[in-house]
Amino acid sequence: MTPAWKEIGVGVVGFGTVGTGTVRLLLDNAEHLRKRVGVPVRLVRVADNDTARDRGVALPEGVLISDGMQLARDPDVHIVVELVGGTGVAKDFLLEAIRNGKSVVTANKALLAEYGPEIFHAAIAAGVDIGFEASVGGGIPIIRTLREGLAANRIQGIFGIINGTCNYILSRMTKEGKPYADVLAEAQKAGLAEADPSFDVDGIDTAHKLAILVWLATGGRVPLKDIYVEGIRDVSPDDIAFAKEFGYAIKLLAIAKENSSGIEARVHPTMIPSHYLLATVDGANNAIYVKGNFVGSSLSYGQGAGMRPTASAVVSDVIEIARNVLRGSTGRIPPSGFSLADLKMSTQVTPFDQVQCEYYLRILVMDRPGVLSRIAGVLGRHQISILSVLQKGRGESAVPIFIVTHRAKESNMRAALAEVDRLPDVLDRTRLIRIENNL
Repeated sequence: MTPAWKEIGVGVVGFGTVGTGTVRLLLDNAEHLRKRVGVPVRLVRVADNDTARDRGVALPEGVLISDGMQLARDPDVHIVVELVGGTGVAKDFLLEAIRNGKSVVTANKALLAEYGPEIFHAAIAAGVDIGFEASVGGGIPIIRTLREGLAANRIQGIFGIINGTCNYILSRMTKEGKPYADVLAEAQKAGLAEADPSFDVDGIDTAHKLAILVWLATGGRVPLKDIYVEGIRDVSPDDIAFAKEFGYAIKLLAIAKENSSGIEARVHPTMIPSHYLLATVDGANNAIYVKGNFVGSSLSYGQGAGMRPTASAVVSDVIEIARNVLRGSTGRIPPSGFSLADLKMSTQVTPFDQVQCEYYLRILVMDRPGVLSRIAGVLGRHQISILSVLQKGRGESAVPIFIVTHRAKESNMRAALAEVDRLPDVLDRTRLIRIENNL
């Protein structure tokens, strides 16, 4: 250890929910952190636009300031923690800190998904570390798992429940049979969903996290535009009931897996067999299932969001970086876990219309003779084979038909459904959910 280091100074930019949790952890567990690192890890500065609001944390005089750039340049701050969020000033704070020779920690998945290569290359060029464990999975150490624990493996597949809001809504719908809109309203009232839930329920948050996971698994960047994204707004109690009856659960999954033409990267509601561990993940919890070519299957589970779990992940990065700073070993592990010479600006993503899987279809039809045969004929003309069919209700003017198919190509399925939906006996747009039977 270099004798000159008497302590490691930490600055936190952003004093919101996660920032408050991080500050509280740094203060409450200060002695524990000292034992872990070997010298005190001292909270030197906290920066936030709002310096008047009471967060329930007593800060020493002069610690709380309003200028994030001042914090990023402060010579007494050795590690800058960015918890502002978004892709604007958060990026400026990080790059300014790096330019000033400081290692950085962030929980900002949107920023990393959009501007990760620029930020990571800046950190490498400056010889500083960047920690981002809290960007995916909250308190689940999935970043460290992929970057270090499973580094010997070629990662063949990732299947993740990585948005707690969506998993909470789908879990409630499954247990109580309530429609999506009712459960969402209750979640918003309880503070478990945002007033504008689009970022979560439309799959955008999950796609940001998947982009980071694919980068760690392959060493190559996946642009967000190349990730197919579909949210949970259209999942109905009928879909949930069918899934339960036939031994499935519906989850919003982030999926990345190898195939013959590259990497599939997609986010959408997915039916998975109910006996899989991933299907049992309830409430706002997260889980990430990883398949490596030597280790086999691994499941990481825990709280994927919230003040305390996310703060735990943030400070775990602070500890790791503080150890590196003390020993003069910053940059020991590259941000992606791949050597700089082997980093790829992009990875080959399979076009979504070439993806193959099984499908669940819900088709609302007039209850007339020959309807099913006409639908089957259309599917057959598009090389889609039916595995099973269920019709609920008879003698009514409108009845749902539920169909499960064998594996089919996405482009064939879309073409078939465009034709099915034009049939005179089909009353509404066909609802489709993809099935993954072989995780």
